[in-house]
Amino acid sequence: MSDAVESAKNQMTSEGVRELEERLERLKTVDRPAVADEIKEARAYGDLSENAEYDAAKEKQAKIEGEISNLEKQLRNAVVVDEEGVDSQLVNVGTYVRILDKETGDEEEYRIVSSAEADLARGKLSNESPVGASLLGRKAGATVKVDAPGGAIRYKILEISKKPFDAAEA
Repeated sequence: MSDAVESAKNQMTSEGVRELEERLERLKTVDRPAVADEIKEARAYGDLSENAEYDAAKEKQAKIEGEISNLEKQLRNAVVVDEEGVDSQLVNVGTYVRILDKETGDEEEYRIVSSAEADLARGKLSNESPVGASLLGRKAGATVKVDAPGGAIRYKILEISKKPFDAAEA
């Protein structure tokens, strides 16, 4: 496999792939037919040159088709991480990490995931984000410096796990 093709591959968790597949299925089986019906209905109103409903439905259709294309590309390029085989001595895609902000004393917990899966509200940190990239390959106890727009931030890696910390402790 060429380096260009390999670099296009995207490491993802099995959960992330499943979520993308579910989203793609919904777009194809629910959203796409619904917008086709909207277009058909809007056409029935007559003159398409001044038909706002038709224009809105066509715009919605283009957005859905673009998202379908994007999801298909992401799934084609996805390489599922062997989450059981991942080295939990190091921060990797698929591991959970607990970090300490050295300046504020705040502890944060994240799961390191691909950029396609990232969702900070759900504790999923992209491996390509400044914080995620600085943590990759590091061991518990290491301190990393992240250059942020507001200045450098230092984090200490407190713990790494294959499972969420509340599940790991149970």
